[in-house]
Parts: sequence; structure tokens; C-alpha cells
Amino acid sequence: MADLQGRIALVTGASQGIGRACALELARAGATVVLAARNEIKLAEAVEEIQGAGGEAEAIPLDLASEESIKSVAKSVVESFGKVEILVNNAGITRDGLMLRMKREDWDDVLRTNLTGAFLLTQALLSPMLKNRWGRIVNITSVVGRTGQAGQVNYAASKAGLIGLTRSMARELASRAITVNAVAPGYIETPMTAVLDEKQRAAMIAAIPLGRPGTDLEIAQAVKFLASDAAAYITGHVLDVNGGMYMG
Repeated sequence: MADLQGRIALVTGASQGIGRACALELARAGATVVLAARNEIKLAEAVEEIQGAGGEAEAIPLDLASEESIKSVAKSVVESFGKVEILVNNAGITRDGLMLRMKREDWDDVLRTNLTGAFLLTQALLSPMLKNRWGRIVNITSVVGRTGQAGQVNYAASKAGLIGLTRSMARELASRAITVNAVAPGYIETPMTAVLDEKQRAAMIAAIPLGRPGTDLEIAQAVKFLASDAAAYITGHVLDVNGGMYMG
């Protein structure tokens, strides 16, 4: 089991789905976890679950579309804990539609939250990692950032951008023993994918060699590994967790 005892972790989009699962899994491995998202009620429920299992967790409201919110959260967390050693950039939104009819605001909203938000938060939390010469940054991208997806040009572009961000940061930060990796989920059963109808769901499963959707726990376990000392010699890597949906 990955031992993260004493580590300070921050997970965005931690109120539900993959983010919540990552927070729970990092806490189970011994990390103190700061859960950040917009939904304060769901955040409180996740924190209660972690604390009820004997873990340490704290919730903090965060809007990744707001630079002011990002800077405020980063300042508050560093003041409270002194540092963030493990950062999981998970939060993301969708505004699907065909490119021909996509509104500029739908493009801007998705890129601002999914890509710019991750960049700004990482930048705001980087100094303690650099000073301590230890850090783990894990960005949650997507299989569609690898393959593209009709009706999701904004989302796919934001997730492909995260891959470029991951590899560039990995090169910049390696000399300080800070690793930067990405996890690219495929079709995972989460509230975000719950909106798919049965026809869409069947089509997705048909494209997966393992013949089933993944679970948020399977993504969280990959994140936990990349956050651990066991992955100390891995950086700039995109770990595909997709049941074989994409093999690159």
C-alpha cells in the first residue's frame, strides 16, 4: 500500500465522482487531504466520511473559473498547513455541442475551468514544493484528450492541453524532485457520465476491450500510485486507465 503518512494533499473537484474517490483514497493512504470544490454540502459529506474512517480532511470552497478564488484558496491552505505536497487537478466541466454551433462562452468556460484553472492553482501552490524539493502533481485528463470527440471540441482541447501542461511542467520541475504526471480515464461511471442514455452507454462499452466501464476507485488508485514514493522515477507520463479504449 502506498504510504502517504504525513503528506498534505489537495484535490480539486472533490465533492463527487473521481475527485471524491481520489480524496478518500489518499486519506486511506495516510495523507491529510484538503477537498476543494464549489458544492460545500457535498464537500462536507466527503470530509465527514474521511474523518469517520479515522482520516484527516478539511473542506474549502473553490471556483476554478475565478482567479481570485484560486489565489484565496492557495493562500489559505498554505497558511493552514504550511505547504501542499500532493496536488490533484481533477475539477472539470463540460459544455457539449457541435463546433459549428458552439457558443464562444461555452468554449471559454470549459478552457477557463479545466485548463487555465489547473495552471493557476498549480502556479499558486508551487513555491513550497520547490523549497522542500518534493512534490507530486497529478492532472486528470481524459481519453478524449488523446483521441478527440465529436461534440466536445472544447472539452477535448482542454484535456489535450492538460497533457501538454503536464509534460512541460515535468521538464521544468524535475530538478527539484517534483514529478508531474497525468491520468487519462476512459468511460468511468460518475455523475458526469450518468447523463448518457442507454444507446450512448452501449456504444461506449462496445469500444472498450475489457467490456465494462471503469470505476472512480480505479482512477483514484492510479492517482495514489503516482503520488507515492513508488512512482518517484515517473514524470511527464500519461497513465491511460480506460480498459483498452485507447492504446497509444
